[in-house]
Amino acid sequence: MKIIVCIKQIPDTKDVRWSKDNNIIREGLISILNPYDVYALLAARKIKEKFKNTEITILSMGPNSAQEAIRYALCLSGGENGILLSDKKFSGADTLATSKTLKYGISKIGEFDLILMGQFALDGDTAQTPYSLSNILKLPHIGYVNKIENIFEDEITVKSTKDNGIYTLKGKFPLVLSMSGFEGENYIPLARDYVASQDKEIKILSSDDIGANSNEIGIKGSP
Repeated sequence: MKIIVCIKQIPDTKDVRWSKDNNIIREGLISILNPYDVYALLAARKIKEKFKNTEITILSMGPNSAQEAIRYALCLSGGENGILLSDKKFSGADTLATSKTLKYGISKIGEFDLILMGQFALDGDTAQTPYSLSNILKLPHIGYVNKIENIFEDEITVKSTKDNGIYTLKGKFPLVLSMSGFEGENYIPLARDYVASQDKEIKILSSDDIGANSNEIGIKGSP
């Protein structure tokens, strides 16, 4: 099984300053892995524990410093590969432009069974990106997932909790899941996890590397 986990590095502060273009000014801010993405990483790890031949790729868009978040994501998930989409042309992207940039990155990864994401990113809190990405990829999507009930080689059953109820839903691969929690699951990385993650390659890809259309990315692609 091949899993892609999309993650985001975000500023760890409530004292956020905004530019005239309505973008976060990140200089001088401490950055962390988006907490909702941790649920997606734990889900990937759980699947890998069941299917030992599972290959996990961590995908992120951001500055070079986001390699730290990818390295920790590899450590937490037990993933094999890391890809960082990093280019000044990606700056100022809204959720639509972000989704299209991720689409280009995913096309470089190749075939996959499952994309896992956090439901929200705390620096934006729109919950739009998972829906936008699944729509662009023309894949089914299940949101607000907080538990994997069962998984087989061709389908997965999950629990999705929303304001209007709790649902048990089944989807066939390939599909996108966005996680709002991960019921009863936690994992504290061990020393060996940290050591192993240091030897894993993180590829840094530019706009040209992924063949992105300049009209679909960054501020230019952000309506």
